[in-house]
Amino acid sequence: MSLQEEFAQIAREDGRAALVTVVQGPHKGEKLLVRADGSSEGTLGDPELDAEGKAAAEELVWAERSEVRGDLFVDVTNPDPRIVVFGAVEYAQHLSALARVCGWRPYVVDPRARFATPERFPDALGVVAAWPEEAFEELGAPDKATYIVILTHDPKLDDATLLIALRSDVAYIGAMGSKRAQADRRERLLAAGVPEEDQARISAPVGLDLGATNARETALSIMAELAAVRHRRAGGRLSQSKGGGRIHATADAK
Repeated sequence: MSLQEEFAQIAREDGRAALVTVVQGPHKGEKLLVRADGSSEGTLGDPELDAEGKAAAEELVWAERSEVRGDLFVDVTNPDPRIVVFGAVEYAQHLSALARVCGWRPYVVDPRARFATPERFPDALGVVAAWPEEAFEELGAPDKATYIVILTHDPKLDDATLLIALRSDVAYIGAMGSKRAQADRRERLLAAGVPEEDQARISAPVGLDLGATNARETALSIMAELAAVRHRRAGGRLSQSKGGGRIHATADAK
């Protein structure tokens, strides 16, 4: 099987990898396949190009974008982003539905089995009635393409989730909570050995400021923040944006 065929198979299986191709110069056409675990196959015909290509691939495979880097084209394939929602509450129902509409993979986790049921969350790809550590054993460890949203107000569940999330390199950690709840959470995490600079990774209160007045609008504000973080945007109004570059993705013609 050629590297191109192997890359296509990974894409069909909804995997994560990058295929680096030399597009000009004496090694034009040479390819290097870089997988999500850092392993690679093939060569670009030169040790320096191999190192350059692998570094670019390892960056872009998690940034989830294809890009030309000098003489190299890095083609990336990746599964839809994964959001793990902790708390089998009404917000989670609406957030799961919005996530599916946006092409994300939502999962709901709550140790309370009477609430964490597939019937209550038909849009979730998985509903796990377990504590965070057990849940991630079932769902797979959090990685750079995992977005964690905590929607409960239970310190036991919140803290257990945050301690796992903050030890990982997840893309995003969001948590609900009033200023008082955030202050209490900060003190508990400090007591657990989590310094303030690490706690700065927590987005709390979760979501963009849309003036949400109900659970559906709150879920929308959270989903909007997740999309903004994924695409490295601040989440402001386009009419007030002074930045350049693409504004909207081009829709596929039907």
